[in-house]
Amino acid sequence: MSAAPMAAGERRRFRPSLGATLVTLLGLGLTIGLGTWQIERLRWKTELIARIDRQMASPPQPLPARIDDPDAWEFRPVTLAGRFLNDKEMLLIARPQQGQVGYEVLTPFQRADGGGIVLVNRGFVPMDRRDPATRAAGRVEEETNLRGIVRLPQPAGLFQPGNGTPAPGAEAGSAGGSVWMRPDPPSMAAALSLADVAPVVVEMLPGQTAGRPAAPDGIRPRVELPNNHLQYALTWYGLAATLAGIYVLSQRKGADIGTDGHPDDRISGS
Repeated sequence: MSAAPMAAGERRRFRPSLGATLVTLLGLGLTIGLGTWQIERLRWKTELIARIDRQMASPPQPLPARIDDPDAWEFRPVTLAGRFLNDKEMLLIARPQQGQVGYEVLTPFQRADGGGIVLVNRGFVPMDRRDPATRAAGRVEEETNLRGIVRLPQPAGLFQPGNGTPAPGAEAGSAGGSVWMRPDPPSMAAALSLADVAPVVVEMLPGQTAGRPAAPDGIRPRVELPNNHLQYALTWYGLAATLAGIYVLSQRKGADIGTDGHPDDRISGS
């Protein structure tokens, strides 16, 4: 009898080796654990986005003179009354808008209620208007009221360069004299010799510059919170399923043949 018929009818059984089993268990524990962690992150991020949506939809309230809990005010609409300290204006590096490179104008705002100073992000200006003299027609010198969204300063990124940088040929603290990567109320207050500066930034909402075409026109509410955790979780769970499938298929071996020519069901030590 030839060996071919026997090979064609050979019985294969799941007979895993110890090494493959240990490696697979370790891989499954890691991938399933990471997938479950992403599910927990998904619940947290979903609740966070819902909270932000609720806060941004709430009616505007006057920003309190003393902010004991800045986190409770983030993303909330507020109103302010006072005047801009235009001679202390600063610039923030901004993303290009409609193909234009430029800055966001950050101006200290002296509150009329005695609540100190709040840094107000007034919005985007193109590069050719970084000099305040090019926006003189839109300057607000008198006391004014404004509406905005409270934002908390974000910490520096791991590879982000230094923050405040004086502009070439400008004196630190002068109008348009410094460019910053991100808002930082304590550092900005120290650079401009300002006292009693709030620990938050107010992003002025659009539509408050009627009759001042040269002025920055505020910032549309923006929440940059990507929520890709479900995708990540499915990826990790998919890797776990793939690993389990590879383990099962790779550990199916032909049955040992006994001396009587029939398969031997004993577990092989190999």
